[in-house]
Amino acid sequence: MGGIAGNPRTKAAPLPEPAPFPGFVSLVSAGPGDPELLTLKAVDRLARADVVLFDDLASGPVLDHAGPKAELIAVGKRAGRPSARQDHVNALLVEHALAGRRVVRLKSGDAGFFGRLEEELVALAQAGIGFEIVPGVTSASAAAAAAGIPLTRRLTARRVQFITGADVTGQLPGDINWAAIADPAVTTVVFMGQRSFPELARGLRAHGLPGDTPALFAESVGHPHQRLIRTTVDGMAAMMEASAVSQPGLIIYGPLAFDI
Repeated sequence: MGGIAGNPRTKAAPLPEPAPFPGFVSLVSAGPGDPELLTLKAVDRLARADVVLFDDLASGPVLDHAGPKAELIAVGKRAGRPSARQDHVNALLVEHALAGRRVVRLKSGDAGFFGRLEEELVALAQAGIGFEIVPGVTSASAAAAAAGIPLTRRLTARRVQFITGADVTGQLPGDINWAAIADPAVTTVVFMGQRSFPELARGLRAHGLPGDTPALFAESVGHPHQRLIRTTVDGMAAMMEASAVSQPGLIIYGPLAFDI
Protein backbone atom coordinates (compact mmCIF):
# COMPACT_ATOMS: atom_id res chain seq x y z
CA MET A 1 0.00 0.00 0.00
CA GLY A 2 1.53 3.16 -1.16
CA GLY A 3 2.08 6.18 0.95
CA ILE A 4 0.25 9.40 0.60
CA ALA A 5 1.91 11.58 -1.94
CA GLY A 6 2.73 15.06 -0.89
CA ASN A 7 4.60 18.12 -1.99
CA PRO A 8 8.27 18.10 -1.09
CA ARG A 9 9.08 20.35 1.84
CA THR A 10 10.33 23.73 0.88
CA LYS A 11 13.21 25.15 2.86
CA ALA A 12 12.05 27.83 5.26
CA ALA A 13 13.40 31.29 4.72
CA PRO A 14 16.00 32.23 7.33
CA LEU A 15 14.72 34.39 10.17
CA PRO A 16 16.09 37.92 10.28
CA GLU A 17 18.86 38.59 12.72
CA PRO A 18 17.42 39.96 15.96
CA ALA A 19 18.01 43.63 16.59
CA PRO A 20 20.37 44.46 19.46
CA PHE A 21 18.43 44.32 22.70
CA PRO A 22 17.96 47.87 23.94
CA GLY A 23 19.46 48.83 27.23
CA PHE A 24 17.66 49.98 30.31
CA VAL A 25 17.52 53.32 32.12
CA SER A 26 17.33 53.71 35.89
CA LEU A 27 16.25 57.19 36.91
CA VAL A 28 17.96 57.27 40.27
CA SER A 29 17.37 59.76 43.07
CA ALA A 30 20.67 60.73 44.68
CA GLY A 31 19.17 62.37 47.75
CA PRO A 32 20.32 65.80 48.92
CA GLY A 33 24.05 65.12 48.61
CA ASP A 34 25.03 63.08 51.66
CA PRO A 35 26.07 59.67 50.27
CA GLU A 36 24.83 58.00 53.46
CA LEU A 37 21.30 59.00 52.47
CA LEU A 38 21.41 56.98 49.25
CA THR A 39 19.04 54.02 49.14
CA LEU A 40 20.41 50.51 48.74
CA LYS A 41 18.73 50.31 45.34
CA ALA A 42 20.44 53.53 44.22
CA VAL A 43 23.84 52.16 45.27
CA ASP A 44 23.16 48.92 43.42
CA ARG A 45 22.15 50.67 40.20
CA LEU A 46 25.21 52.92 40.30
CA ALA A 47 27.53 49.96 40.85
CA ARG A 48 26.11 48.12 37.81
CA ALA A 49 25.82 51.09 35.46
CA ASP A 50 27.71 51.33 32.18
CA VAL A 51 26.91 55.04 31.87
CA VAL A 52 25.93 57.60 34.51
CA LEU A 53 24.41 60.91 33.45
CA PHE A 54 24.52 63.08 36.56
CA ASP A 55 23.34 66.47 37.76
CA ASP A 56 25.66 68.99 39.41
CA LEU A 57 24.00 68.44 42.76
CA ALA A 58 24.19 64.66 42.41
CA SER A 59 27.96 64.43 42.10
CA GLY A 60 30.89 64.43 44.52
CA PRO A 61 31.04 61.46 46.88
CA VAL A 62 27.76 60.06 45.53
CA LEU A 63 29.58 59.18 42.30
CA ASP A 64 32.09 57.11 44.26
CA HIS A 65 29.47 54.35 44.17
CA ALA A 66 29.67 54.12 40.37
CA GLY A 67 31.65 51.19 39.01
CA PRO A 68 35.27 51.85 38.00
CA LYS A 69 34.48 51.31 34.31
CA ALA A 70 31.32 53.42 34.20
CA GLU A 71 31.35 56.41 31.87
CA LEU A 72 30.42 59.56 33.82
CA ILE A 73 28.70 62.36 31.90
CA ALA A 74 27.78 65.69 33.53
CA VAL A 75 24.42 67.02 32.34
CA GLY A 76 23.51 69.32 35.23
CA LYS A 77 21.41 72.47 35.12
CA ARG A 78 22.09 75.43 37.37
CA ALA A 79 20.37 78.80 37.34
CA GLY A 80 22.46 81.50 35.67
CA ARG A 81 25.11 79.05 34.44
CA PRO A 82 25.71 77.26 31.14
CA SER A 83 23.66 74.07 31.27
CA ALA A 84 22.87 71.06 29.15
CA ARG A 85 19.67 71.45 27.16
CA GLN A 86 16.93 69.05 28.12
CA ASP A 87 16.57 67.73 24.57
CA HIS A 88 20.31 66.96 24.59
CA VAL A 89 19.95 65.02 27.86
CA ASN A 90 16.99 63.11 26.41
CA ALA A 91 18.99 62.26 23.29
CA LEU A 92 21.92 60.95 25.34
CA LEU A 93 19.64 58.70 27.39
CA VAL A 94 18.09 57.22 24.27
CA GLU A 95 21.43 56.87 22.44
CA HIS A 96 23.17 54.96 25.23
CA ALA A 97 20.17 52.76 26.00
CA LEU A 98 19.68 51.79 22.35
CA ALA A 99 23.34 50.79 22.30
CA GLY A 100 22.46 48.17 24.93
CA ARG A 101 23.96 49.92 27.92
CA ARG A 102 22.72 50.06 31.49
CA VAL A 103 22.16 53.76 32.02
CA VAL A 104 21.71 55.61 35.29
CA ARG A 105 20.23 59.07 35.15
CA LEU A 106 21.30 60.43 38.52
CA LYS A 107 19.14 63.27 39.84
CA SER A 108 19.51 65.23 43.05
CA GLY A 109 17.00 64.90 45.87
CA ASP A 110 14.01 62.85 44.81
CA ALA A 111 13.71 62.68 41.04
CA GLY A 112 9.96 63.26 41.19
CA PHE A 113 10.23 66.74 42.71
CA PHE A 114 10.79 69.52 40.16
CA GLY A 115 13.52 67.56 38.38
CA ARG A 116 12.19 67.48 34.79
CA LEU A 117 11.56 63.80 35.22
CA GLU A 118 8.51 63.76 32.98
CA GLU A 119 10.36 65.00 29.90
CA GLU A 120 12.87 62.17 30.20
CA LEU A 121 10.19 59.55 30.78
CA VAL A 122 8.35 60.67 27.66
CA ALA A 123 11.54 60.47 25.57
CA LEU A 124 12.27 56.95 26.82
CA ALA A 125 8.71 55.76 26.30
CA GLN A 126 8.62 57.13 22.76
CA ALA A 127 11.85 55.28 21.97
CA GLY A 128 10.49 52.04 23.44
CA ILE A 129 13.17 51.91 26.14
CA GLY A 130 12.51 50.23 29.47
CA PHE A 131 13.03 52.29 32.59
CA GLU A 132 12.53 52.38 36.33
CA ILE A 133 12.30 55.21 38.85
CA VAL A 134 14.31 54.84 42.04
CA PRO A 135 12.91 57.22 44.68
CA GLY A 136 15.09 58.96 47.23
CA VAL A 137 15.25 61.41 50.10
CA THR A 138 13.98 64.81 49.05
CA SER A 139 15.92 67.87 50.20
CA ALA A 140 12.78 69.06 52.02
CA SER A 141 12.85 66.06 54.35
CA ALA A 142 16.62 66.32 54.75
CA ALA A 143 16.46 70.05 55.57
CA ALA A 144 13.81 69.56 58.24
CA ALA A 145 15.78 66.67 59.72
CA ALA A 146 18.99 68.72 59.77
CA ALA A 147 17.13 71.54 61.53
CA GLY A 148 15.73 69.09 64.07
CA ILE A 149 12.08 69.80 63.25
CA PRO A 150 9.14 67.87 61.77
CA LEU A 151 7.42 68.96 58.56
CA THR A 152 4.02 68.28 60.12
CA ARG A 153 2.59 69.08 63.55
CA ARG A 154 -0.35 67.22 64.97
CA LEU A 155 -2.41 70.29 65.86
CA THR A 156 -1.01 73.16 63.81
CA ALA A 157 0.33 71.80 60.50
CA ARG A 158 -1.64 68.86 59.19
CA ARG A 159 -0.68 69.44 55.57
CA VAL A 160 2.58 69.89 53.69
CA GLN A 161 2.79 71.39 50.22
CA PHE A 162 5.73 71.58 47.83
CA ILE A 163 5.81 74.45 45.35
CA THR A 164 8.29 75.91 42.90
CA GLY A 165 9.34 79.52 43.11
CA ALA A 166 10.41 79.67 39.47
CA ASP A 167 8.69 79.00 36.16
CA VAL A 168 10.52 78.04 32.96
CA THR A 169 11.82 81.62 32.66
CA GLY A 170 13.13 81.70 36.22
CA GLN A 171 10.43 84.11 37.38
CA LEU A 172 7.71 83.66 39.98
CA PRO A 173 4.92 81.59 38.38
CA GLY A 174 1.88 83.64 37.43
CA ASP A 175 -0.77 81.05 38.29
CA ILE A 176 -0.13 80.75 42.04
CA ASN A 177 -2.94 79.57 44.29
CA TRP A 178 -2.44 82.31 46.87
CA ALA A 179 -5.13 81.05 49.22
CA ALA A 180 -3.34 77.70 49.48
CA ILE A 181 0.20 78.95 49.98
CA ALA A 182 -0.86 81.70 52.40
CA ASP A 183 -2.65 79.20 54.63
CA PRO A 184 -1.08 79.69 58.09
CA ALA A 185 -1.86 76.08 59.11
CA VAL A 186 0.25 74.52 56.35
CA THR A 187 3.95 73.81 56.04
CA THR A 188 5.06 75.11 52.64
CA VAL A 189 8.33 74.12 50.98
CA VAL A 190 9.57 76.39 48.19
CA PHE A 191 12.02 74.88 45.72
CA MET A 192 14.10 77.22 43.53
CA GLY A 193 12.66 80.25 45.28
CA GLN A 194 15.61 82.35 46.42
CA ARG A 195 15.38 84.91 43.63
CA SER A 196 11.62 85.21 43.69
CA PHE A 197 10.95 85.01 47.43
CA PRO A 198 10.78 88.77 48.08
CA GLU A 199 7.98 89.01 45.53
CA LEU A 200 6.39 85.84 46.87
CA ALA A 201 6.50 87.22 50.42
CA ARG A 202 4.69 90.40 49.35
CA GLY A 203 1.96 88.25 47.85
CA LEU A 204 1.75 86.10 50.97
CA ARG A 205 1.29 89.13 53.21
CA ALA A 206 -1.31 90.59 50.85
CA HIS A 207 -3.27 87.35 51.16
CA GLY A 208 -3.19 87.27 54.95
CA LEU A 209 -0.07 85.35 55.99
CA PRO A 210 1.60 87.17 58.90
CA GLY A 211 5.09 88.42 58.19
CA ASP A 212 6.32 86.90 61.45
CA THR A 213 5.46 83.36 60.30
CA PRO A 214 8.48 81.12 61.05
CA ALA A 215 10.71 80.33 58.08
CA LEU A 216 13.78 78.20 57.47
CA PHE A 217 16.39 78.71 54.78
CA ALA A 218 18.38 75.55 54.02
CA GLU A 219 21.38 75.91 51.71
CA SER A 220 23.46 73.07 50.27
CA VAL A 221 21.54 70.48 52.27
CA GLY A 222 23.50 67.26 52.77
CA HIS A 223 26.82 68.80 51.76
CA PRO A 224 29.77 69.67 54.04
CA HIS A 225 29.07 73.42 53.68
CA GLN A 226 25.38 73.08 54.57
CA ARG A 227 23.85 76.20 56.11
CA LEU A 228 20.56 76.53 58.03
CA ILE A 229 19.03 79.89 58.95
CA ARG A 230 15.93 80.20 61.13
CA THR A 231 14.03 83.41 60.56
CA THR A 232 10.57 84.68 59.56
CA VAL A 233 8.87 85.26 56.23
CA ASP A 234 9.71 88.97 56.44
CA GLY A 235 13.26 88.20 57.55
CA MET A 236 13.66 85.73 54.70
CA ALA A 237 12.48 88.27 52.13
CA ALA A 238 14.93 90.88 53.44
CA MET A 239 17.77 88.36 53.42
CA MET A 240 17.06 87.30 49.85
CA GLU A 241 16.89 90.90 48.65
CA ALA A 242 20.23 91.70 50.27
CA SER A 243 22.24 88.69 49.01
CA ALA A 244 22.92 87.15 45.64
CA VAL A 245 22.01 83.51 45.10
CA SER A 246 25.16 81.41 44.98
CA GLN A 247 24.35 77.96 46.34
CA PRO A 248 21.28 75.77 45.88
CA GLY A 249 18.78 76.13 48.67
CA LEU A 250 15.15 75.82 49.64
CA ILE A 251 12.77 77.72 51.87
CA ILE A 252 10.30 76.27 54.34
CA TYR A 253 7.70 78.41 56.09
CA GLY A 254 4.65 77.83 58.25
CA PRO A 255 4.04 76.68 61.84
CA LEU A 256 7.54 75.23 62.20
CA ALA A 257 8.54 73.66 65.49
CA PHE A 258 11.38 76.03 66.33
CA ASP A 259 10.48 75.79 70.00
CA ILE A 260 11.71 72.19 70.29
